[in-house]
Amino acid sequence: MKWFQGPTQTTRSEHIEDYAIRKIPSYYRWPIPAIIAVLLGNSTAMFFFTFGAQLSYVVGWPDMLWPLSYFFIGSTIIGMMMIRLASKEGLTIDLMTRGMGFGYMGSAVTSFIYGMNYVFYFLFEGTIVTHAISLYFHVEFDAVEGTLIFGALGLVKLLFVWYGMKALQIFQTWGVVIYALLLGLCLYQLTHHYQVAGPDRWVLPWLPEHSMWIAFMMANGQMVFQGLMAADYGRFAKENSGYRGGFLAMIGMLVPMFVTILIGPLFAYTLMPTITGGDAKMLAADSGYVFPKVIGIWGVLFVLVTQFRVNVMNLYSGSLALSNTFSLAFRFKPGRQFWMIIVYVLGCVFYSFNIVQYLENWLAITGILTNTWIFIMLADHYVCRKLLRLGPTDFIEYRRPFLYRWNPTGLISLGFGVSVGVFGMLGLYPIYYASFLSMIVGAVLHIILTAATRGFYYFTEFPYDRETHWIPPSYYRGKAPDV
Repeated sequence: MKWFQGPTQTTRSEHIEDYAIRKIPSYYRWPIPAIIAVLLGNSTAMFFFTFGAQLSYVVGWPDMLWPLSYFFIGSTIIGMMMIRLASKEGLTIDLMTRGMGFGYMGSAVTSFIYGMNYVFYFLFEGTIVTHAISLYFHVEFDAVEGTLIFGALGLVKLLFVWYGMKALQIFQTWGVVIYALLLGLCLYQLTHHYQVAGPDRWVLPWLPEHSMWIAFMMANGQMVFQGLMAADYGRFAKENSGYRGGFLAMIGMLVPMFVTILIGPLFAYTLMPTITGGDAKMLAADSGYVFPKVIGIWGVLFVLVTQFRVNVMNLYSGSLALSNTFSLAFRFKPGRQFWMIIVYVLGCVFYSFNIVQYLENWLAITGILTNTWIFIMLADHYVCRKLLRLGPTDFIEYRRPFLYRWNPTGLISLGFGVSVGVFGMLGLYPIYYASFLSMIVGAVLHIILTAATRGFYYFTEFPYDRETHWIPPSYYRGKAPDV
């Protein structure tokens, strides 16, 4: 069981703050199985039931296996690289962004968008469970009662994540047992009381034009985000975990996630013929409707447990991102718990004003930004540093005195790449190319700008307290170590 346990000789204040804006010390590291146990909360989110059903509506079986394979392989590679960097440095993605092409104030921009991403994910996931409770107990979903349900459930989630990674690990480990039992009950009821529609029934009569590109766009939107989320927890892994540790963490998260994705169309196509009122196709993909329909009150409990497990992760990750944003922009450091409460309050406000109706547009924009941002970071490390040798690869500097406020190479690349994606959303070219073009353009432009400036914007002064084997090339024009 020690494989699933975190550090024991730690203080309550450490659990609360969880090194949101500092480097994680060696004694506060976790074994990979314990990190996987936390990531399972994301793997089994109700979102992935819906995602699988919607993907099957777009391309059907077996064509959906192509974008899913891209999703699986791409997430594994990106997560493996990001976890390796995060665990080696003991830093959040936001802190690493400072030294990887953005500058310490530049990273505040990406951190804010990243944090707001989690506010909307918190809203979306919380809406599913509120929907399930409202439907079962015949409560008005869009009225004050629905907002009160959303708010009350959010308060309970705050308690579960109040003490950071340690509380998350305990909750997720036991939560997966309850999840497995209730999913087993639901599958049993489905196979014994319904005519089950297997993959041979998920076949579309014909493949609409551009549908495969749309399916790949859906997969691309999640591919980078899953690697990014995993790295926020993978930073707790031991410093020497390397690519192998990152690979194991991603496989541990993605295998159950893909089981969840494939169960989505199984439920959707089985239940669709039995739904007589409303849009059968949409309801059959709505987890808040499906599980209470199959197993009644146990289905409501199933949605409740599952959404609690993923939404505590949204609260946690959102608090990390916003902590970094405001500590940089305003030197305001009230603590991670404060920002966790802010995520909760914003979720309640947005729910009451029915902002969820614009959720798809918001997530499309932030998805484009997230993909572009992370591909710039990967290009910075693996091309600008490793290949062109314009910066050290044995450490990533994150401390304010050694960094420029704004690094134009990353910021210009991000702005240009995101603009290319937004043009697609505005209809200037097919939208399904948007996320691909934005992340490629941003990464390529960052390499060009960093090479053109010869690494000048990496350091205002080289941090001589950091050991490095880096020997700058003759064309390097930035601050360099004494060699």
